[in-house]
Amino acid sequence: MKYISAGESLTLDSSLCIGEGRCLEVCPHNVFSIVRRKATIADRTSCMQCGACQRNCPVGAISVSTGVGCAALIVSRMRKGKTCGGECECR
Repeated sequence: MKYISAGESLTLDSSLCIGEGRCLEVCPHNVFSIVRRKATIADRTSCMQCGACQRNCPVGAISVSTGVGCAALIVSRMRKGKTCGGECECR
């Protein structure tokens, strides 16, 4: 599934990244990968802008404006008669 805005607000400052890999663990859509001990954005178009990566990065290397992607997921699920399902951390 591709999300509204295609992760356009997602940024990663690789100079701050320590390669811990928490972003890989918390991202529900495999947006990140580790290359040469640093996180990289591997698939920006799958980013639903939930903000889990930003909230869990221990060094603040990731920034994303949350909301749009989560809203798209919720609307899509509601149309199918389902709830959010906890795939994102909507507030």
